[in-house]
Amino acid sequence: MAITRRQFLKRTGGLAAGSLLGPGLLGNPFIRKALADTIGDRYFVVLYLDGGNDGLNTVTPVTNGGGSLRTAYDAARTSINLTPGQLGASLIGNDPNTGGQLAIHPGFTSGLKPLYDLGKVAVIQGCGYPDYNLSHEQSRSIWQSADPLGLGLSGGWVGRYLAANYGGSDIPGVNISDSIVGEFKQGTTSVITLERLADFGFPYDYDYGDDTAAKRTAFLGLCNEAHASLQPTVQYIGDSGKATLLSSESYPALDSDYTTDRAAFNDQYDAVGRSLADDLREVAKVIYGVKRGVPNVNARIFQVSNGGYDTHSDQGGADPNGQQYSLHKEVGDSLKVFYDDLADMGIANKVCIVTWSEFSRRIPQNDSGTDHGSQGPMFVIGGGVTGGVYGNHPNIDDAALDSEGNTVYTQSANPFRSTDFRDVYGTILKHWLNMPVGQISTLLPSDVGSPQFYWTAPNFDLGFV
Repeated sequence: MAITRRQFLKRTGGLAAGSLLGPGLLGNPFIRKALADTIGDRYFVVLYLDGGNDGLNTVTPVTNGGGSLRTAYDAARTSINLTPGQLGASLIGNDPNTGGQLAIHPGFTSGLKPLYDLGKVAVIQGCGYPDYNLSHEQSRSIWQSADPLGLGLSGGWVGRYLAANYGGSDIPGVNISDSIVGEFKQGTTSVITLERLADFGFPYDYDYGDDTAAKRTAFLGLCNEAHASLQPTVQYIGDSGKATLLSSESYPALDSDYTTDRAAFNDQYDAVGRSLADDLREVAKVIYGVKRGVPNVNARIFQVSNGGYDTHSDQGGADPNGQQYSLHKEVGDSLKVFYDDLADMGIANKVCIVTWSEFSRRIPQNDSGTDHGSQGPMFVIGGGVTGGVYGNHPNIDDAALDSEGNTVYTQSANPFRSTDFRDVYGTILKHWLNMPVGQISTLLPSDVGSPQFYWTAPNFDLGFV
């Protein structure tokens, strides 16, 4: 009831043993259940493509195979059409359904494509959810909460995982942002938000800096007293306050440590010269600190974002000056430097990255771009990923589209069955974050409704029956 005969995450040891028919999507042989009941000695990065990335020009049919994907694509796309010749340097696998040759956008040629060729990128097609919403804000919230039908689940899907596994004295997550992002929201543990480590610190009153030491002593004393309280809420306030203070003193030095020790890679991020590269470098600095055992630096789960994907006009095709080309090149080149940096640290196999966008774009283009659409691809990237193409390319024949020109979400056993994004999340929770299936089912409850149109049979292995 899922995607292909393999999984995009390889097996993680004891927890998954015996549960799969074949190799998993995440499969690092060095990982064992004894490491921890949670993420253990691994890292997880969420990359959000803000604005609604056009999936059809991200993973594009090059041939028809046994279907009509390329014919339908050429009928729908004119000025932003990607020709087979333009896609020749970015070919990937075949669509599992039609057998047609696929390619990723030529903007990925210098970055993501080399990682794909190394077997480090899983391309998951047709990701969406039932009763899809085309409002940026509402659909973003749905992806972050993993609650398409409004069941009232609290917080974000990553946040629910954090709340189930960490407490007030822990800081397991970092968002490279000015506020906590939706998928990390919860009320149990702490998440650091920062834009640059060099600027991070505890918010003392710097207008009166001569008594900072006394303020620190007083604040730490209050936290220790609160920790000794018999009231859980007071204990939580004390624990989280102390953790915040200590981390704010330890994290800023990660900047100079990294730029001194890893100057060559620091320069490579600069050479990309884009904001996503800068943000991923901040994540790399923290991971480098965790790897070296820097006190009070324990974050394992991160979020970064890249904006600009609301391409209603001037989207462009294969022109390097086009908006989508530029965005995809930024993402691919940034991820390539990040991966190479991690590989040089000896931990590329310990890091998993997932990309998502709040929706895709319509199949027919407008004058020079694309309007809000439904289903699109996700990427899962890392040394522990079984690379390749997963899921079915959506049916883009004009007759199969809805009245607005969007592909239709379906869970029926037809050749164009959709990939529910919660199956991707659940596979990561199970096979990378090491969460038992029973707990995952609580965090990601299945839908109630027709099994043809709703997600009633979760599959957290993304295997094929």
